[in-house]
Amino acid sequence: MKLRRTPASGRPTRPTRGRPRAFDPERALEQALRVFWKRGYEGASLPELTRAMGINRPSMYAAFGNKEQLFRKALDRYVEKAGGLLHEALEQPTARLVVEHLLRGIVEHSTDGGKRRGCLLVQGALACADEAEPVRRLLASRRAATESALRVRFERAVAEGDLPKRADPAALAKYVATVQQGLSVQMNGGATRDELMAVVDVALRAWPVE
Repeated sequence: MKLRRTPASGRPTRPTRGRPRAFDPERALEQALRVFWKRGYEGASLPELTRAMGINRPSMYAAFGNKEQLFRKALDRYVEKAGGLLHEALEQPTARLVVEHLLRGIVEHSTDGGKRRGCLLVQGALACADEAEPVRRLLASRRAATESALRVRFERAVAEGDLPKRADPAALAKYVATVQQGLSVQMNGGATRDELMAVVDVALRAWPVE
């Protein structure tokens, strides 16, 4: 290694080496989320995840834990983003607008930029081996939470006279959740934005008369 003299002391010194650049945990988690969103839990391999995250396996374990723990963190990030749409929908003045805002928002969000990725809560673990059962239950519980929030909102709509007294808030919430999950499967299978919006139109025509 060639020595050099510093202007201050005139003494020979060795060139300093910069510290290795630390990875950005937020960016790495975002990249992991994209892989899980595209491949599902079981379809996302550790080599693909670490490659997308720009880190090696020991670094991944040190920062995020094992694959299941990484998925849970990525899922939290996804729900945090998607939760904004649900919150906006629940704040709409009528139950019908709640449904319209939610379903159209899902289509717009999931087909943005021409990418059709569906909903991670649906696509993440449609089929899992026994060892991935905790992930399947986790996703089911997250979907149930959305359905519960819709049921509570529709109960309020009945109490306020926005929905007819004969309306069944639990059944309506199940109906919306079923359409929502069906849209996800369809868009993941290649359905176009226009086709999915047409499905939303049909679902809204089936809504109870207000």
